[in-house]
Amino acid sequence: MHRTTRRTWTRTAALTLSAGAAVVLLTPAASAAPTSPAQARQAVTETGKQLEAIGEKVNEATDAVTQHRAAADAAAVAVAAAQAQLDALEPQLRSIAQTGYVGTTRGKLAAFLTSGSADDLVEQMSTLDKLASHADTVVAQAATARAAAEQAQRDAAAAAAAAAQAAIDLEAQQEQLEDELAGYESDFARLTAADQVRVHTALAGPAVTAADPAPAPTAAAGVAVQTALAQLGDMYATGGSGPDTFDCSGLTQYAYAAAGVALPHSSRAQSGMGVAVSRAELQPGDLVFFYSPISHVGLYIGNGQMVHASVTGKPVAVTSVDKGGYVSARRVTG
Repeated sequence: MHRTTRRTWTRTAALTLSAGAAVVLLTPAASAAPTSPAQARQAVTETGKQLEAIGEKVNEATDAVTQHRAAADAAAVAVAAAQAQLDALEPQLRSIAQTGYVGTTRGKLAAFLTSGSADDLVEQMSTLDKLASHADTVVAQAATARAAAEQAQRDAAAAAAAAAQAAIDLEAQQEQLEDELAGYESDFARLTAADQVRVHTALAGPAVTAADPAPAPTAAAGVAVQTALAQLGDMYATGGSGPDTFDCSGLTQYAYAAAGVALPHSSRAQSGMGVAVSRAELQPGDLVFFYSPISHVGLYIGNGQMVHASVTGKPVAVTSVDKGGYVSARRVTG
C-alpha cells in the first residue's frame, strides 16, 4: 500500500494535504493518490494494518528459520549416530569377509571330513551353525545401519536446504517490512497532527484509563496480566519481544513467559492455542484477536479492557477490547 501512496503523492499534494485543503488536484499519472485529508488518513490507516500483518509474518518466518535449523542440527546428530553404529560393525564385517562365510556347504563338508567321531561332528556342525547365525546377524545389522546412515544423510541435506531457504525467505520479508515501515512513517508524517491522532486511534483503539484488573481465573493468567501491565509506556517495535520494546504477539508472549507458559511469537499461531471463548465469556488473561486474517493480539484485563502493543509510534497501552476488527478470543490456561 505505501508504495502506491508514496509514488502518487506529489510534493504539491502532500503540502496541500498538510495545509488541510479539502480536495487536491493531481495529475492523471497520480490519480490513485488520496484526494482529501480523509482519504489520506484512511490510506495511512490501512497501510498501518498491513504493516502489522507483515511484521507478524516476519515473526513467523523467524520462528521457521529457528525450527528448520534445529531440525538440521538434529539430523546432523542422527547422521553421526548412524555412522558410529556402522563403524562399530566394521571390524566384525572385515573378520567375516576374511574367514569366509562359515555357514556354507563347503564349511560343513570340511567338518564332516575332519571330524573324528559322530559327537565331534555334531559339535562342529553346531558351532558352524552358531557362527553362521552370528554372521547373518552382523550382516543384517550392518545393512540396517547403512540404510539408516544413508537416510540420515538425505534427511540432513533436506533439513539444511529447508533452513537455507527459510533464511532467504526471512531476509526477503524483512526487507519488505523495512520498506513498508519507511513508507508508512513517511506518509504518516505528511498528515496533520489531528489526523495522526485519528490514525493512531483507529489502529490502537481509544485511550482509556486502566481500571483495576479484575481477579484472574488462574495464577498464570494473573501473572500474565500483571506482567503486561508493567510494560505500559514501553514503545512498539516490529519484532519486539521485550524487555523494553514489543510488538503485539511479542508482548503476549513475554507476559505469559513470566507465568511459565510458552507462546509462539505470532498472533496467528497464538490464535490456535488453548480453547476458544466468546466475547461474553472473556476473563482476565484471555488472548483477544483482531482482523481477518488474524494479525493482531491483545491481552484482556477485565472490565472490557485489554493491554496491547498496537502500532509503530505508540507505546504499550490499555484500550477497549471493542476497538475495530475484533474477531475471536482464546484461553491458554484452561
